[in-house]
Amino acid sequence: MSFVIDLMKIDFLDSSGLGALVQTAKECKKLKLDFSVIGNSRVVQTIKLVRLGDFLNLESSLENALQKLRT
Repeated sequence: MSFVIDLMKIDFLDSSGLGALVQTAKECKKLKLDFSVIGNSRVVQTIKLVRLGDFLNLESSLENALQKLRT
């Protein structure tokens, strides 16, 4: 089972939003669910700035996220 969070229409991601994503990723790991986040350039920049890209399995598009989760 897979879980993808689509943040493509989000303009701003603050520390509360990042915290919620981290908690969601942790819960998915506990439940053995594949997890990925997709976002626009502003969201991606914020996530990479705090070095959470790998932890949140950040992908550039829904197609990329789904393809990676299928493998």
